[in-house]
Amino acid sequence: MNDMDPGRRRLLKMFGLTASTTTAALLQADPVLAATLGYDERTGVTAAGYRPPTGLARSTPAKDTALNWIGANEGAITKLSDEVWRHAELSLREWKSSLATARLLQDNGFTVEWGSGGFPTAFVATYGNGGPVLGFNAEYDALPGLSQKAGVTTHDPLIHHYDAYGPSYGAGHGDAHNALGAGGTAAAIAVAHAIRAHGLKATVKLFGSAGEEQLVGKAYAVKAGVYDGLDAFLDWHPFNITVPFWNTTSALISATFTFLGASGHGGTPLGNKSGLDGALLMATMSEYLREKNVAPSGRFHYAVINGGGAPNVTPDMCSIWFFVREGSPDRARVLYDKILECARAAAQASQTRLVHKFHSATWNLLANKAGAELLNDNMRQIGAPRFTDADHAMAKALQKSLGRPEVGMPTELTPLTPPAAAYTGGLATDTADISWQAPTAVLLSAAYPPGIPNHNWGVTATAATNIGHQALLSASRYLAAGAVDLIEQPDRLEAMREEFEGRTAGIRWASMIPDGCQPPLYEPPADFLRDTGQSWPPPGVTWPVPPVVAAEQLGSTGPTPSPVT
Repeated sequence: MNDMDPGRRRLLKMFGLTASTTTAALLQADPVLAATLGYDERTGVTAAGYRPPTGLARSTPAKDTALNWIGANEGAITKLSDEVWRHAELSLREWKSSLATARLLQDNGFTVEWGSGGFPTAFVATYGNGGPVLGFNAEYDALPGLSQKAGVTTHDPLIHHYDAYGPSYGAGHGDAHNALGAGGTAAAIAVAHAIRAHGLKATVKLFGSAGEEQLVGKAYAVKAGVYDGLDAFLDWHPFNITVPFWNTTSALISATFTFLGASGHGGTPLGNKSGLDGALLMATMSEYLREKNVAPSGRFHYAVINGGGAPNVTPDMCSIWFFVREGSPDRARVLYDKILECARAAAQASQTRLVHKFHSATWNLLANKAGAELLNDNMRQIGAPRFTDADHAMAKALQKSLGRPEVGMPTELTPLTPPAAAYTGGLATDTADISWQAPTAVLLSAAYPPGIPNHNWGVTATAATNIGHQALLSASRYLAAGAVDLIEQPDRLEAMREEFEGRTAGIRWASMIPDGCQPPLYEPPADFLRDTGQSWPPPGVTWPVPPVVAAEQLGSTGPTPSPVT
């Protein structure tokens, strides 16, 4: 790649550098982001000259055993996915979904330890003893407002909450985490069967993760050491194409800003202090940052949580929840600090009191070329997900409903290519913090139609159909096959480790979560605690959480007139 490449110039400009700047200067400017983008350039990998290697994946009896187990147990695997889809439990409240996932693992010889990282619905399931330790991932949280009937191609929520003044929809798996969890679980079990049948020396760990949609569970668990000791971590995510993921993601910070005032009648508002005014002022102020303070790789977005129950009551409390994303932790902190100043100014302008609650934060993903290439070779041997004519018809109907080209589902694997030279922002995952602890290989599998974004009701519609089933079954095969190669070919595992060490040289990972920060938690039902052998609250957790109360005085409207006599 030459120095005048447009992608390179754009990347350097994002760093405040000139097009003639060297990679060394780029590394110095932000070594974390450069570990993902700059490393490939530094090792001579270019889009023009890259060809994925072949001959990495080997057909062996152990791999056949793993793949055959998945084929023989498709019904049990997709049943788990559909059960989690029906539960549609929100982040950090995945009581039934986590139990169903753990039950299938226990039925297949895994031991399960609950409450990892202090989260009741998180667990670590382990099989094996000694040898390389390979980690797999299961998530099972749904998203608010994305309820949709399975297989229905026009917007038709399965759960509709009636309210005369503010109707809403129920939760739904608009990110297909039901499929994600079932696919990761199936891969872990398949590898365990191969270990047992062929006397392999290896350990498999399946990490049940709480609250990924809020980027909470893994971020706190990594800080607590739950993921220590892994030799490699293998993960996947539902998407609209099928390809190994060899790129970075955004670092992210999550926080709420609560504005406390004094309530009163909306018809006689003088002297009232509105928490909603504070939240709206903060939102407006932050919007003015976008032109001059947000790089192409930056994002921030928000939701007003409790804006008041009726127009005739001035709300004395209102919270606004922000996600702040950037290409690295340092860049995210810079943008976050600017938004925090907007909050302080909004509180002053609205005459309210600001209560700031930091929830979570995670680094950007450190992908692994060697891991992606191993997955890619296995994916080429196994083949793309196989969709029926009915699947394609459903996909086209969904695409039509959402105004996208009616192309159906992808029938081929997307070619593996190096990451773009410039990172222009996007999604985040709390798998990112794991990727700085152990070499991490990630893939995407087509679980919903091209053109449809995740976090959309269209994803919920496909996540419990044959489209979602084929995506998760394919993903489980890809992951299981890659894991068996890592066990049986130590040089493949060593290649991932060497690359990991090269990328992280000179970088010291540190959690973005401040010491002593209590994570967002919900008290589990008594029967969940009984079934999982847990007690409440977890060690180190203050419960109940001290309430946030508006105790502000009403505002002055001027001197009180003397009485008329």
